[in-house]
Amino acid sequence: MSSAFDFIFFSIATMLGVAVVGLIAVWFIQDITQKKHSILRNYPVVGRLRYFFEIQGKYFRQYFFANDRDEMPFNRATRAWIYKNSKNKGSLVGFGSTNDLRQPGSIIFVNAAFPILEEDQLPTPSLLIGNGYCTNPFEAKSIINISGMSYGAISKPAVRALSLGAAQAGCWLNTGEGGLSPYHLEGNCDVIMQIGTAKYGIRDEQGNFSPQRAKELSQVVKAFEIKLSQGAKPGKGGLLPATKVGPEIAAIRGIPENQDSISPNRHKDINNIDDLLDKIHFIRELTGRPVGIKTAIGGWNFINELCDSINRRGLDYAPDFLTIDGGEGGSGAAPQTLIDHVSLPIAEALPRVVDALIQSGLRSRVYVVAAGKLVTSAEGAWALCAGADFVNSARGFMFSLGCIQAMRCHLNTCPTGITTHDERLQNGLVVEEKYVRVANYARNVSKEINMIAHSCGLQHARQFRREHVRIVETAGKSVALNMLYPYPDSPKKTTIS
Repeated sequence: MSSAFDFIFFSIATMLGVAVVGLIAVWFIQDITQKKHSILRNYPVVGRLRYFFEIQGKYFRQYFFANDRDEMPFNRATRAWIYKNSKNKGSLVGFGSTNDLRQPGSIIFVNAAFPILEEDQLPTPSLLIGNGYCTNPFEAKSIINISGMSYGAISKPAVRALSLGAAQAGCWLNTGEGGLSPYHLEGNCDVIMQIGTAKYGIRDEQGNFSPQRAKELSQVVKAFEIKLSQGAKPGKGGLLPATKVGPEIAAIRGIPENQDSISPNRHKDINNIDDLLDKIHFIRELTGRPVGIKTAIGGWNFINELCDSINRRGLDYAPDFLTIDGGEGGSGAAPQTLIDHVSLPIAEALPRVVDALIQSGLRSRVYVVAAGKLVTSAEGAWALCAGADFVNSARGFMFSLGCIQAMRCHLNTCPTGITTHDERLQNGLVVEEKYVRVANYARNVSKEINMIAHSCGLQHARQFRREHVRIVETAGKSVALNMLYPYPDSPKKTTIS
């Protein structure tokens, strides 16, 4: 019996050995005869290890070698903070902070000697967007809200969890440019319909804006947002590969199945600021809903000219809100050159946009939404100090869904099921569990923003001003935000230089 077993084992081992040797021989011949890769041609077989370790290197760094505050775009400390708040486990730590307050750009809030007692604290007031300028103004209750992520770019269970979580937390959910799906409405949350450059979900058969479709959508959405650009890829339209454009997504977007979904790099029917203001006014009158703009900022001409044109044409033509996206934004796929080098970061863009609104006398007319890598309560509180009324986050809510920063959003292989249409991988995202985490994250960020406000001597977060935060310039030296960006006189007809 033992001899028979030994013979079988020897035979199997021999066959495996022959197979391995044969595979190595095939690789060797392939490598020395191919002409594309110098390393493989000079070091056949062994050179393959370079490519393996190059691919796996970022994951080794993420889990074994990088310090808690080292990684980009989000470090381990930030991700862990979001995970804990999403699971409602609190954010208490012991023995001190690992955040280096000597680093330029660090945020330091100015605590009051006598902070607000609990009995004197007030709930954060909601704001009525479009009040006095449209038939159905929108009461926005939450400071922190879900930024635009299209169904297609993210998966069905991800959209469902975001909708249900938004409803529980009382925040809004932006559809992104991919159109309104049934899953956005599943939770009965407040939905903002984004109108992208391709007019997905709000277009006719020729791809033009459809007034009839807009009126239909106005029955179920709270507001419309015209997307001019986004921080990740200003001047570039969205791309959804043909493999993701199945029958359902094609029907929602109003495009053919199994073809790349490519958005134009700008709206073909909006050529200048007057066209933009005409479109805002038209959609608001047509639907009775508030209408805003989403844009990245590259300089000051656009916002100055926008304010001048509004004052010339009248407040009826003003957007009801401006969503300012920083150049560090980007929840989906985008060319690296645009991600790395185009449009201003939110830290510079936001206060200058607010200043332009103040100078032109439009600050009380136009609400400001800040977006662009704002995922923590400290970053949200900074945005309110700088002048924002609301904060949008995409990647913060992706982390609440379980994102591990695998950075495969564009490959349809997301291991957590958030940005893939592979049903096997989607199965890992359990909606009934994840929507609770979405709600927890939104509530806890808002709670901690108010905690910072109380520490600064304020009754609620909408009382933040620039003097309540300082920005580190060099090691050992910080400057108040109102010194970096002094409040301008209001109103002025002159433009910012």
